[in-house]
Amino acid sequence: MDRKQMMLRMRLESAIRTAVACIIVGCTTLYGPSHFQNHVPFPSFSYVTAILIVSDSTLGDTLRGSWSAFCATVQVVPVSILSLWIFKPANFSPATAAVAVVLMSFLVGVPRSTDLLCKRIAFGQVVIVYVGAVAYGDAPGAVLRPLHLASSTGLGALASVIATFLPFPRLAIIEVRKLFHLYTQNASARTSLFIKAFLSQDSESVTEAVIESKPYSETGDMLLQNIKLIQEGLPWERRVMDLRCHLSNPGYQLQGIETAIRGMEMALASCPLLPVSIIDQELNTSLQGMDIELGLKLLEAPSLLPKEAITVRDTKSVYFDKVVQSLAKVSPTEEQLPIIFLLFCMGILFDSTSGNIQIPKTKNVQINSNIEVKASQGQSNDYRQRILGILNWLPGIEELLFAFKCSISLGLAVLFGMVFNEKNAYWSGLTIAISFATGVQPTFTVANARAQGTALGTAYGVVGCFLFPKSRELKFLTLLPWIIFVGFLRHSRMYGQAGGISAVIGALLILGRQRYGPPHEFAITRLTEAFVGLSCLILVELVLQRQRPATLAKFQLSRSLRILEECIQHITFPPLELKEKQRTLKLHVDELKQLRKYAETEPNFYYMPFRAACYDKLLGSLSKMIILLQLVTNIFETLPDVLNRLVDEREEIEELINIDLQHFKENVSTSLRYYENITTIKSLAFGEKGRQENKIFHDLEAGDSTNRSELNSAKRGDLAENILSSYTRHSVQLVERVCISECEEDLNGKIVLYLGSLGFCMKSLVSEITATENGIKELLRWENPLRRKLL
Repeated sequence: MDRKQMMLRMRLESAIRTAVACIIVGCTTLYGPSHFQNHVPFPSFSYVTAILIVSDSTLGDTLRGSWSAFCATVQVVPVSILSLWIFKPANFSPATAAVAVVLMSFLVGVPRSTDLLCKRIAFGQVVIVYVGAVAYGDAPGAVLRPLHLASSTGLGALASVIATFLPFPRLAIIEVRKLFHLYTQNASARTSLFIKAFLSQDSESVTEAVIESKPYSETGDMLLQNIKLIQEGLPWERRVMDLRCHLSNPGYQLQGIETAIRGMEMALASCPLLPVSIIDQELNTSLQGMDIELGLKLLEAPSLLPKEAITVRDTKSVYFDKVVQSLAKVSPTEEQLPIIFLLFCMGILFDSTSGNIQIPKTKNVQINSNIEVKASQGQSNDYRQRILGILNWLPGIEELLFAFKCSISLGLAVLFGMVFNEKNAYWSGLTIAISFATGVQPTFTVANARAQGTALGTAYGVVGCFLFPKSRELKFLTLLPWIIFVGFLRHSRMYGQAGGISAVIGALLILGRQRYGPPHEFAITRLTEAFVGLSCLILVELVLQRQRPATLAKFQLSRSLRILEECIQHITFPPLELKEKQRTLKLHVDELKQLRKYAETEPNFYYMPFRAACYDKLLGSLSKMIILLQLVTNIFETLPDVLNRLVDEREEIEELINIDLQHFKENVSTSLRYYENITTIKSLAFGEKGRQENKIFHDLEAGDSTNRSELNSAKRGDLAENILSSYTRHSVQLVERVCISECEEDLNGKIVLYLGSLGFCMKSLVSEITATENGIKELLRWENPLRRKLL
């Protein structure tokens, strides 16, 4: 089964399970005993809860979603009953209800410990409680209506759990196994493609292999993302089932495989003219053996097998040992660096497929030889950890802003919704209550998708009621094909998750409910209420967060450049903080990708069009540099094992690495800081004025005020060549000296392997930084076509 069939099957299963959950809710509320129906008077919210929980969920995700629904109920229901008992529902006016919604929503949105799904369900409960207090304030038992809301929420959560088991359980471990197997097939195909192209000794074959691997790479990225999403449900399944896995985080191991394969791709793309002189018959045979063995190891998928089923293997194979020994006769010259780096990445691939990579449990580990200092600082560190643990529970600025935004939006939506139609004001608040998201969102795009989805689902419901005006069963059955259709609609670019969920709920509220009066009148009322709610959401977003995603993407680019410069500064031997810095860089680049996607979909109005192509080039270079930094960290982590076997040359090798790295960092960091400053200014005209007044771009650390753009444009190529020439010259000298003093081919080959791979990474980093600078120049010239002096 290929990837397309797998995705089609997963989406079809998700749609069917969503339909099953809605059938359970519908049959229970429509055909259940009258006594039970009286205790679940909010079937619409049962539908909403079921759809929010069960969509694209495994058993673990559904259990986690049900727990979120329980936490939301615990947050809202007791406080709501207490407030209704004190102030009496009959005393609630639209203004009073809006104020109550604002206060309760703020309290719900502040805590860090609750996830977004919990907050969405809680927001919906708050809206229903206080709108109901105004609409039905004089009804008997109004104070206890939140208990009925809790039972309706529980019905939706229970229906989601049952639907996950029908017709068979959808377990996260099974889904991850399937996606894991698809990914390893993809990785095996790419690896075999690269090795065969390399052994062909034909430049045209190498170029074709790199081009042919692009679709495989996109598929691999998508599979990795799906695995990382699905594996979040594994801990919840382990609590109710006996699941034994070699790794609790399979996505981490696959990320190591992906990094090695991307490194092989970069090495092939940088290969000089073929044929390569170092490939003799023995090396050719060893590489062919490695191709076969890597394919077998990838297809085994060892990280998901039960522990007792794992066959323990050595990290490297006999073939790779022969490859390393053959490198003892090679000098790490500039022409040989891509070949050496390709072989190094194959070794990393062997490590990753052997299941020997451990998931780090701490953020940063620093080696301190002074044991007494460690002991004396132990108690203070424990105290700091306790303080930090307490502070992590306190809300930050982002949490407070999110809570404030949600509370004001819901308060205005409820207030204006009740002004329009007091008894149907639920829908103005519920429309936005289930759509809140943390961080930056394309406000107009999401609102447009929700409006279209609501209109589409409502129209479908009205048509269904027109075709079957008297048969309640047939009207309800017409929901099934719609739910399945919307299951695919949710994955489309036009509607997405927001529009798809709105389309389902729009049809459900008409076809799955009773006592709403004529369907067309209710449809018009609900569409109007939805428009009121979305208008309030957009208004609050524009007031509180006026910066467009395009502007935020530019600021995020500047932050990414700053973190990249910090990563470059932390390239030291041994690496103390490089791994933590590169993780931070990856998070910033992922955030930049998200902002780029939002900025592309957000309407321009009177703004300049967003240059998505420029950001794609910049993201490509940044992604490559993340991979290179990961491989540099791996080199520095494994190199000490080789240097420990040397006596006289160890200090000299370390000095060589540190001297050349220092030269590399000094020249690269200054340029990165310059372009980081360039991307933060409002316009090039403002930047030119600041430069003339000597207020910005004066590099105090460098000791001069040279225009770095002139240096980059005129001397960037010479800089890369000088850095690489110095490093390779020193490396060749050291390798020749070690090869004379040592007799072990394995040791000599590893020295060549690590020194050559480090040289390739340095060269590639300079090339990608140059490409990043050119991309920033292109971006700024699009925005300021008449200003070029700073560039």
